[in-house]
Amino acid sequence: MPSNAEIERTLRDAAESVALLVGELSRPVVVIDGRSGAGKSTLAAIVARLLEAEVLGLDSVYPGWDGLRAGADAVIEGVLEPRSLGRAGRWVRWDWLRGEAAEPHDVDPHSPLIVEGSGILTPRSAALADVSVWIDSPPRSRKQRALDRDGDTYRPHWNRWAAQEEAHLAAHRPDQLATVTVRVP
Repeated sequence: MPSNAEIERTLRDAAESVALLVGELSRPVVVIDGRSGAGKSTLAAIVARLLEAEVLGLDSVYPGWDGLRAGADAVIEGVLEPRSLGRAGRWVRWDWLRGEAAEPHDVDPHSPLIVEGSGILTPRSAALADVSVWIDSPPRSRKQRALDRDGDTYRPHWNRWAAQEEAHLAAHRPDQLATVTVRVP
């Protein structure tokens, strides 16, 4: 297994590359996709600090364990598309404990925005983003990190979620849409 320092260095270097690509844009949109445990949330947090950006993590939007596509589509339609027209976006938080939709959240169309989550990088979202990122990592490393993070809550759903990721990869080829590819050990 790679060391935490090695992973952090890789993600920090990737974040600096993203920040350079964004350049002087006043309200950039960055989408970050990758399979579970690849490092999307960590990369998004680093980029957010560099750009002083808001982060919208799809983990807060997916409508349950079978909701990868529905969550990504909700953010594309409710946040990214309105934002491209200069309008505020809106997303609805999923309450994982209750298994139901919770409160809505508005997204300022004039602030830097990072959207991260499995399934977010599609042809539609790539066209709406200034920078799109695909994070790749070996399956064993990803699974170890994801289960270390979420433990027994996630363990029974790993294969079910992975099947949705596979469907997304086959349908949208996010690795081919990315302007930046990050290989996390």
